[in-house]
Amino acid sequence: MNKILGYLLSPIFYLFFGLSLVIFHPIQWICHRWFGYEAHKKSVDYLNFFLQYSQIFLGSSLSFKNEQDLPAGVPKIFIANHQSMYDIPAFFWHLRKHHVKFISKIELTKGIPSISFNLKYGGGANIDRKDTKQAAVEIIKLGRRLKEHNWSAVIFPEGTRAKDGKLKPFKVGGIATLLKAAPDALVVPVAIENSWKLVQYGAFPLSVGEKLRWTVLKPIDTKGKTPEEITLEAEEAIHSVLKQPLEA
Repeated sequence: MNKILGYLLSPIFYLFFGLSLVIFHPIQWICHRWFGYEAHKKSVDYLNFFLQYSQIFLGSSLSFKNEQDLPAGVPKIFIANHQSMYDIPAFFWHLRKHHVKFISKIELTKGIPSISFNLKYGGGANIDRKDTKQAAVEIIKLGRRLKEHNWSAVIFPEGTRAKDGKLKPFKVGGIATLLKAAPDALVVPVAIENSWKLVQYGAFPLSVGEKLRWTVLKPIDTKGKTPEEITLEAEEAIHSVLKQPLEA
């Protein structure tokens, strides 16, 4: 029944999702070219509001739980598990006051309305996964921007999406590079639940009636800790929410 409903409701979802991307592309362009960073950021925030809540057309519920009193005016590194492309809009909207930026594949900077434009001009890092030197340089530049502007970065240290929802071991490289450039950044784990279920049948049909959850966890005290220790602590905190055993 879920799959049958998916065939019926997915076109409606994709229509609304796609229209949001197309409509906000010229809005972003105008905001960026004529009014600067703050206006562009607001256009991206509201784009992601519509992208996130397009889930209502699939009958999904969304909960973004943030009980942490995160200070303003300091750079932050949000460390999260990654289950699908639908993980991302919630960060932009619910953490908008923290100016979140992403580390993205450079291939995504072309051909996608709204998304490619923001990746090019929004201040994140666009990396070539086949060129480790280029990737490291771009992440260092992002870390410096965090420090200079008190922005935040979201990083998915699994390195790829967990298509079955099971966490993969976290890789330390990107986190270590960000911390090298922004050593005073506040490190905050975020647990994502059930996003993978949306695409359990693939891109079409999408699953319906899923309960999507994001939980912002207690910031990690990084004082005196190595990047490896910080990464492991973030991984353990997310595992505790998902109630999955740690992989070796």
